[in-house]
Amino acid sequence: MIRHTRDVTDSATPRLSREAIIACALERIDDDGLAGLSMRNLAKALDVEAMSLYRYVNGREDLLEGVVDVLMTGLTAALRDARGDSWQRFMQVTAHEVRRVAVEHPRAFPLIATRHPAAPWLRPPLRSVEVVEIFLASLIDFGFSDQQAVDAYRAFSSFLLGQLLLEAAVRGAETGPIEEPLDEGDADLPQGDGEREVDDLPQVMRLRPLLSEDRADEEFEVALESLLDRLDREMSQ
Repeated sequence: MIRHTRDVTDSATPRLSREAIIACALERIDDDGLAGLSMRNLAKALDVEAMSLYRYVNGREDLLEGVVDVLMTGLTAALRDARGDSWQRFMQVTAHEVRRVAVEHPRAFPLIATRHPAAPWLRPPLRSVEVVEIFLASLIDFGFSDQQAVDAYRAFSSFLLGQLLLEAAVRGAETGPIEEPLDEGDADLPQGDGEREVDDLPQVMRLRPLLSEDRADEEFEVALESLLDRLDREMSQ
């Protein structure tokens, strides 16, 4: 579990940082769930005034995007390390790293599945634009066509989302929507918190037309037939 740390200039004066605030927010979510996180109790845990947090995070959206970034950091590094292996090994590493997040931070994992992505054509839980870029580029390097890479991304995301949201829920995650937003403390917040630029990610931008296609009906039928075929093979043994 990630725990927040706090630098001090002396024994009485805390020194805040964006990293410390986000780490503390993740700790609060791990302990109390998303519903238990507010700017006030976050400030209390850091022993500061709530309004002082806004020097480092631009409100609710920015804070939660920061938590998602922390959760996805290890995945991004692991995928970069696995790019020289086979495509099967690469996808195994991806799946196990995403599952690691779900197991270690089950109450925070729904953030990965529900936060708005930088591009609406991306899917959870591989909705980090950096992760999607690495994933698509790696499969294409392994010999996948554009269509095959996008199809693999879609199928893989659907598998991970269904499997790991269920596992996170069993481990205590609240998978329903949070009814009350985080208290923003009446701060004057800039627009566009949590937005990301995708223009400098060549594969994501190049494959945007394929990633944007709505193929939900076809994907559901293919997944259902695959499940029925597997069950049929097991019954025939």
